[in-house]
Amino acid sequence: MAAKLNAGEILERAKAARKLSTPCRLCPRSCGVNRIAGEKGYCMAGPAPVIARCLPHFGEEPPISGDGGAGTIFFSRCTMRCVYCQNYQISQGQLGSILTPEVLADQMLSLQIQGCANVEPVSSSHQLPAFLEALALAVGRGLDLPVVYNTNGFESAEVLDLLNGVVNVYLPDLKYSSALAATKYSEAPEYVEFARSAILKMHDHVGNLVVDMQGRAFQGLIVRHLVLPGDISGTEETLRWVRDNLPSTVTLSLMSQYLPMHKAKNFPELNRKITPDEYDRVLDSAWGLGFENVFIQDMQSPEYGTPDFGRDNPFDWNV
Repeated sequence: MAAKLNAGEILERAKAARKLSTPCRLCPRSCGVNRIAGEKGYCMAGPAPVIARCLPHFGEEPPISGDGGAGTIFFSRCTMRCVYCQNYQISQGQLGSILTPEVLADQMLSLQIQGCANVEPVSSSHQLPAFLEALALAVGRGLDLPVVYNTNGFESAEVLDLLNGVVNVYLPDLKYSSALAATKYSEAPEYVEFARSAILKMHDHVGNLVVDMQGRAFQGLIVRHLVLPGDISGTEETLRWVRDNLPSTVTLSLMSQYLPMHKAKNFPELNRKITPDEYDRVLDSAWGLGFENVFIQDMQSPEYGTPDFGRDNPFDWNV
């Protein structure tokens, strides 16, 4: 099942998103810069989209990857500054190339030809106008894949309203339960408020996860939570909030893949992996709170979550 809207309707959403870019209100920071004139705000993104990679990605949750991989489009730059970001080379570095919407549409169609299960923009909210323009072009040329919106969760209500009917599956992070942690580790003091509000709106738009006969997601919500050392992320409180505000049948993805990357070594409390006991306690909490649909990660897989965007395929660990 592809986007519910046709190419013309998606293009109208793109035009509305373009208006949100000047003065810029594409993320909750609402920094107000003139993106069309080339001014750069917190995310340091210019008027044209910078793309790090477009490729089939097999490391997502099984319903997202499917048999042919997720059709992942990694946007460069980000609306946050997570000190432990595993994608820091593109989120906070300079890697990536400018692609026009026409070329990006070609990439989407190529992902479909390669057998990908979906089109999955990763961290695209700061380049939403260009993504929607490209999507409209691709849909007009025969793209018929679900759209999976992979996001850090730091989203505004205005942007989510534009995505209603465009996105089939939402894949948001819910990183923290406290503004203190969100400020210290991601420079986003309002993160908890906006991410929680965004997730509720996402669920209103698409409901619980639904998969097809091949087990591929074509509608719904998966809430991701990365477990940090020493419960820095406030996992128990986050799980309780989800339990109190969403159905027990909502799908969670509890990730154990944390590694002390990027600037994490500057924070002693972050400068280690999580332990099996820490992760087991999180799983026990999830079961104890009554969640019925939870994806878990195998902690014995040593490199599953460490991409290197200096390579053609950042996820080819045999290089």
